[in-house]
Amino acid sequence: MSLIPWLWWTQTPSRLSSRSPAEMVLETLMMELAGQMREAEKQQQERSSALRKVCTGVDYSWLARPARPAYDLSPAERLQLEDVCAKIHPSYCGPAILRFRQLVAEQEPEVQEVSRLFHSVLQEVLEKMRQEEAAHKLTRQWSLRPRGSLALAPFKTRARISPFASDIRTISEDVERDTRPPPRTWSMPEFRALQED
Repeated sequence: MSLIPWLWWTQTPSRLSSRSPAEMVLETLMMELAGQMREAEKQQQERSSALRKVCTGVDYSWLARPARPAYDLSPAERLQLEDVCAKIHPSYCGPAILRFRQLVAEQEPEVQEVSRLFHSVLQEVLEKMRQEEAAHKLTRQWSLRPRGSLALAPFKTRARISPFASDIRTISEDVERDTRPPPRTWSMPEFRALQED
């Protein structure tokens, strides 16, 4: 008896995500914002408890229950941030998160400042996206542009000049035809032996 049918039966069918990439970017960025806000609030509480401990000399933190989040985004601010997050291309999501984390680590903002910092990072990323799109559009425009002038035409399409079989009349050719051919070629200097008297 073969076990292969049992092995196939135990595998779960692979499911594709029903969410669009834009929804996943929005959710990822908003989760990052929420996580950084929680972390900033935690650091703010630790600083204030350390300051109380220094001022009073006594640590009563073991008596206090964990505080609930005191700061939350207003609905208008949340909608504005979600609108900006929806404009971010999925390939820029990772760099946006890295830049946001870097700025939070450098500045150590208060909880109220985290959303403004996040908004400024998103604006930077959108500006970078616009610049790269403009550069890409310009590159595409130049590569698809018809070649009208001879100055921009590739060398192969220009008329070739052949010194032996040319249909183009030149001044030097007219001069050469009117004079008798010299005993030497035109490109070589003429050497004459000295005559003895």
